[in-house]
Amino acid sequence: MQSFTPISEIPKHTGKSISLRGWVYRKREQKEIVFLVLRDASGTVQVACKNIPEAAAATIESSIEIFGEVKEDKRAPGGFEISASKIKIIGLAERFLIGKDLSEEFLRDVRHLWIRSQKLSQIFKVRSAVFQAIREFYTSRGFYEVQSPSFTANAVEGGSTLFEVKFPGKKVFLSQSWQLYAEAMIFSLEKIFTIAPSFRAEKSRTIRHLAEYWHHEMEAAWMGFDELLKFEEDLILFVVNYVLKNCGKELKELGRDTEELKNLRAPFMRMTYEKMLKETGKKWGDDITDAEERELVKKLGGAPIFLTHFPRDMKAFYMRPDPKNPKVVLAADLLLPGVGETTGGSERIENVKDLLDSLKIFKLNKKDYEWYIDLRRYGSVPHSGFGLGIERLVMWLTGAQHIFDTIPFPRTMDRVYP
Repeated sequence: MQSFTPISEIPKHTGKSISLRGWVYRKREQKEIVFLVLRDASGTVQVACKNIPEAAAATIESSIEIFGEVKEDKRAPGGFEISASKIKIIGLAERFLIGKDLSEEFLRDVRHLWIRSQKLSQIFKVRSAVFQAIREFYTSRGFYEVQSPSFTANAVEGGSTLFEVKFPGKKVFLSQSWQLYAEAMIFSLEKIFTIAPSFRAEKSRTIRHLAEYWHHEMEAAWMGFDELLKFEEDLILFVVNYVLKNCGKELKELGRDTEELKNLRAPFMRMTYEKMLKETGKKWGDDITDAEERELVKKLGGAPIFLTHFPRDMKAFYMRPDPKNPKVVLAADLLLPGVGETTGGSERIENVKDLLDSLKIFKLNKKDYEWYIDLRRYGSVPHSGFGLGIERLVMWLTGAQHIFDTIPFPRTMDRVYP
């Protein structure tokens, strides 16, 4: 069987004959020579093809095999060039649909082809590293990875963003979060995390909203609010350092200024909701928009900010009221530069009485939550957790301008194709 070398390993084979395979990324023809730029998952390389008919016949995005010699050439992209002796066309491409100056809407219609772009490829590599980093972080801290159902009868984040699905004889929704089930699991495993899809019928059309997104969540027994915020800082710093170490090439090609990431330090700034009102000129009970979050971060120095102690009725029913001020809850959103809210977490209500009171306040049906109330009846403990939107984190890390660039096939309320 023929052995093929990844493009990224070409420098190891200077002066030697190798075999490559991939897709034609660029093509330039002269009288006697054709220059192809070949791409594979690991990178790109220029190929000089003299008197090779297959090179002239190959079209953009044709899949090909190339046989030739590696030559060091400082003029070539990447500093190396392949002098081809033979080319084999595997899949001759029709005229490629994607050229210059095409609209964002068209690129979304041909997403199945646009994901081949170098920009998206680099972002997806960073995204993959984020998944790896999260799992390494939790493994090093003795956490267990746990999954929960995608079908649920309960709202976690509010009924306005629920997706109802057909289910025999019952009213069922797609999961907004694993959290209620996670709270059950901590009585078994104590420290758990997950990375899974979540679904929100978001009507917002912003640069950071998706109807289906990848959700990292954690829950831990015996953890209080201050410990939770410290834990989130540790995770973010770990992921940032992991990406800097393993994706430097990708960040450079994306044009990301990495000084902000390299200079990141804990503790992050903390600002109460009440103080935020003074900074933004809003009044009690007002929400802060995503654009206002980004502006607030920029105004206060461009570093991450924990926005804390929200009014109780603005947040979820399970969040613990602050014992010092029951009008607010022990909750925090982490605002990242250029993105805004990226994580949301809280200490949870831990006793039956307070939980029942909260269900009444939020006008939720007690029968729907009997199993969840049981968790407070049988050996309840202080516990906390948070959720993180993977795509929003990737936006920040890569400098992407829109969340659509951080996931292969974005889903919104008005886009499910392709």
